[in-house]
Amino acid sequence: MKVENLTYKFREYIKEHQLATADNRILLTVSGGVDSMVMMHLFVEAGYKVGVAHCNFQLRGTESEEDEVLVAEQAAALGVPCYNRRFDTKGEMAATGESVQIAARRLRYGWFAELCTDEGYDTIAVAHHADDSIETFFINLLRGTGLKGLTGISLTNGRIIRPLLFATRHEINDYAKAHKIPFREDSSNRSTKYLRNKIRLGIVPRLREIVPSFTQTMGSNIDRLTDAQHFINHAIGKIEAEAVEHFGGEDIIDPAKIDRGFPLNFVIYELMSQNYGFKGDVVDSLCDALRAGATGRRFYSRDWVAYIDRGRIVISRIGVDDTCEVPFDLGKSKVYCGNSVLYIERTNIDNIDSLFQPDNIALLDADTLTEPLTLRKWREGDRFMPLGMSGEKKVSDYLINAKVSMAEKSRQFVLCAGEQIVWLVGHRIDERYKITSATENVVRIVKEIV
Repeated sequence: MKVENLTYKFREYIKEHQLATADNRILLTVSGGVDSMVMMHLFVEAGYKVGVAHCNFQLRGTESEEDEVLVAEQAAALGVPCYNRRFDTKGEMAATGESVQIAARRLRYGWFAELCTDEGYDTIAVAHHADDSIETFFINLLRGTGLKGLTGISLTNGRIIRPLLFATRHEINDYAKAHKIPFREDSSNRSTKYLRNKIRLGIVPRLREIVPSFTQTMGSNIDRLTDAQHFINHAIGKIEAEAVEHFGGEDIIDPAKIDRGFPLNFVIYELMSQNYGFKGDVVDSLCDALRAGATGRRFYSRDWVAYIDRGRIVISRIGVDDTCEVPFDLGKSKVYCGNSVLYIERTNIDNIDSLFQPDNIALLDADTLTEPLTLRKWREGDRFMPLGMSGEKKVSDYLINAKVSMAEKSRQFVLCAGEQIVWLVGHRIDERYKITSATENVVRIVKEIV
C-alpha cells in the first residue's frame, strides 16, 4: 500500500465497518508509540472529533515522562484536547497480586470509561494493527484455545474500536516517516521477557522468510476463522434454544437434546464458555465426568458453578457459602480459582535465581507437599504459619493486618495439603513448605488475574 493511500484506506475501513460517524466524539488512546501517534494523525486528518488519553504507568523512569511530554505536545500542535493520568502501577500490583500487564489494562480501561462519561466521548479508539492481531493468534494458539482465540483481535468490543487492523506495522512506519510524525520506541518492546515479543522478534520473522506474503496470508486465515466463529455462534444459539432449560435460578443443559451428529464436547464448551465463562480445560474435565456418569463433583468459572445430575449439566450462580473447593493437580500447567489463574511449574532448585518473589508467586519445596492438594476459599477458623513466623496465625487476622478489602476477602483462596494451608494465595506461603538449604525439587506457582 502506498503511503498516500493510507488515509483513504483508513476512512473507507471506518465507513465499511461502521466504526464511527462524523457526529461521534472519539477518545484516542495514545501511548507515544508509532502506532498510536499515526492513529492520532489519521483521525485528525480525516476530520473526526477527537480527544487524546495518555496513561503514564510510571514504570520506565524518564522514558515514561518523555512519552507523556511528547503526546501532550503533539496533541496541542494538532489542536486536540489531551488528558493524562499517572498511575501507581507497582502499588496496584502489590495490592492485588496482578501481573504488570493485567494491572495496567485494568487501570487504563477503567480510566477511559470515566473519561467517556465525564467528557462526553462515544467511542474509544485503540491502535492495534494487523501484525498485533497475528501475534495474538499465535499467543492464544500456544497457550491453548478454542476457535475464538484464533480469530485475532476483535474489531470492536463494546465502545472500543480498532480502526488500524487493516494496516501492517510496516505501512504504519512508512506513513510516520513520510509525514515526519514523531514517536517514541518503548524499550520493553525489544525485550524477549514477554511471550508477545518472543513471537514478534523470533517466530514471525522466520515465518516471513518462508512465506513472504505471511502477513496477508495470515490476515486471510484470521478472516476465515472469524467467519467460522460467527457461523458457530449462530448454530450454538439454535442449539441453546433446544437443549438449555431455565428453571428456578438454574440453567440446565441436556446433552440428550443435542444432535448426536455434533461433537458433544465442542458444543458443551461453546455453551458454557460463551454464556458462563467456563475455561476449556474445566469443560474438558466436566465432559470426562459426564461420560463416566459421575455426580457430585463441582466445576467453577469466575461466577458460576456446574455439576452433573442424572446425565444433565446444572449451572447456577456461586452461592456466598460455597467454598469453591477443587482438586489441585500438580501435573497440570494451570488451575483456575475465582477471577485468577494459577500457573504451575515443577523445576529444580538450580533453576531458581532468587527466593525473594512478589506476593503473587509461591516457591514451595515439592518434597514437603503431600497430595491430594485442594484449592478452596478461606473460611473462619483457618490458621497457618506465615513465612518467617514460628507460630500459627488466623487467616482472618492476617487479612485484616494486610488491609485486604471486604470484596477481596470474599475472593480469597487457600491452597491446602489435607487440612493444612500451604499458601494463602497471592499473599504468603506457610513456613513449613518454604525452600530450605536441603530443597532439591521446587513447585513454582504464579497467580494472575484474568
